[in-house]
Amino acid sequence: MFEILKSFETKYGHLKKKGLTIEGLSLIDVKKKKHVIKISRPLVFDNRQLPKRFEGLDIKTNIKLTDEMPKEFKVDRTQPDWHKKEYIWAPERFVKYVNRCEKEIKAQLNSPLMTKTEILDALCFGNYEEHKQKSLALIKEGKLPAYSEN
Repeated sequence: MFEILKSFETKYGHLKKKGLTIEGLSLIDVKKKKHVIKISRPLVFDNRQLPKRFEGLDIKTNIKLTDEMPKEFKVDRTQPDWHKKEYIWAPERFVKYVNRCEKEIKAQLNSPLMTKTEILDALCFGNYEEHKQKSLALIKEGKLPAYSEN
């Protein structure tokens, strides 16, 4: 299994320059003995460059939360159960952020010709529409709170 991680680092290690952190292997299901490759990355990162799976292991991605998060992603995480009231990665937040900061995001990604759709795909885990549909399904199931502007 460590050979898989080493292979992943060899193939995607160049993305460390863009903010990717390869955290290592993680056991997420003891009963099924399911392992994942854990990575983290900044909010503005082109996720289309990363696979969802690598050599049989899922890729578990976390976004590095910072004090400098754009206003669209600022939630009061000091409140108890904040995650039950607000979904920080709501698709609507990404759309508002891209609408407000399109030029800056293109510059940060060093891709001045990207369309809004491409930017949304890049930021939203590789596929904006897939993220949106998955989020809507989880809202219907009651597993995520619906987006509200407060």
